[in-house]
Amino acid sequence: MKRALVSHCIGLLLGSLTLLPAQAADMPAKDPSSKFVRYAVGERNVKDIFADGKIIWVGTSGGLVRYDTETDEYRHYDVRNGLLANGVFHVSRFDNNRMVIGTYGGGLTLLDENTGHWQRYNVPEGLGDPFVYDFLKMSNGDLWIATWTGANRIKKGQLDNPDAWEVFTVENTKGGLPNDWVYGLAEGKNGEVWFATEGGLARFKDETWTHWTHADGLGANYDDVKEETSFGTDPAAYSRHHAKQKMEQGLQGVNTAYNPNYIVSMTVADNGDVWVGTWGAGLSHFDGNKFEVLTKKDGLPSNHVFMLHGDKGSDGIWLGTNMGLSLLDKDKKVARTLNREDGLVADTVFSMDIDNQGEYWIGSYGGVTRIKAGKDQ
Repeated sequence: MKRALVSHCIGLLLGSLTLLPAQAADMPAKDPSSKFVRYAVGERNVKDIFADGKIIWVGTSGGLVRYDTETDEYRHYDVRNGLLANGVFHVSRFDNNRMVIGTYGGGLTLLDENTGHWQRYNVPEGLGDPFVYDFLKMSNGDLWIATWTGANRIKKGQLDNPDAWEVFTVENTKGGLPNDWVYGLAEGKNGEVWFATEGGLARFKDETWTHWTHADGLGANYDDVKEETSFGTDPAAYSRHHAKQKMEQGLQGVNTAYNPNYIVSMTVADNGDVWVGTWGAGLSHFDGNKFEVLTKKDGLPSNHVFMLHGDKGSDGIWLGTNMGLSLLDKDKKVARTLNREDGLVADTVFSMDIDNQGEYWIGSYGGVTRIKAGKDQ
């Protein structure tokens, strides 16, 4: 599946940003037969993308954008017209009329597209924390919300029933949830819930918690990746939280951006296997019994894996890293890697989705890359 690229740049108006023309100096060399569009969002990260038919929703650190691919019309939502915080970490469809938006400090919001009504849920309503990283609607009707202070479950989706809200933390699960910072959620093959946390991988099944950490095989050993780190800065030098995490996880001797238990991305394959991307410890594949770890030595562009997205057409998995976007094929081999030289807005990839036309939307720092479906597959 070869996807090549043609240069065209469209600016999405975000606050004071205006339409940005294509600039030759900003455009890397490309194949003349390629099909490629870039959308600039200024000095903002694109943390989530949701393809919803002809509409593409783009969650950025500067608000939410609704983009109509047929008309090129867009709307921008931020604190001036409905959101309680501009940082958007999650966007997805809640029902036929409403979108769900998870924000960085402003809680969870439902937006009714028909009426423009905003329905907000925050700590007073039962939310564990106003920093919302992910949202999951289960097949049994339950809702889960990932926050910085544990995970919420809302039984049968009864958001407006205070008695339906629960919050799970390290303390009240007696360590079953390994860390209160929950970054990702996914439903498993048999109705279980998987949790990506800063302290390891967790599963909630039949009201029972189980978790796995580096001691169980999650993430690469430091000695195997210390020469391949992309970041020399140790977050623990600037954050009490990260310093505490290092002490708790026995990483005091590590002075780079490495934590094998820190899961920053996750996806569950159709067969039930779990894939997790870590902070400097590569990509881990969990089949329910054991972990297999892949790193730069196995062809990954980086050991920092920020995004994972299944590719239904190839049974592969797309990886977003700080050194580009790669497709891992069904044999766990890197089939191809795209980066800024190929036409991405930036090498660091945080998000992506594939629309119903088979076109790829890739979120980075500074904008969105659209790789159009073409004859060359």
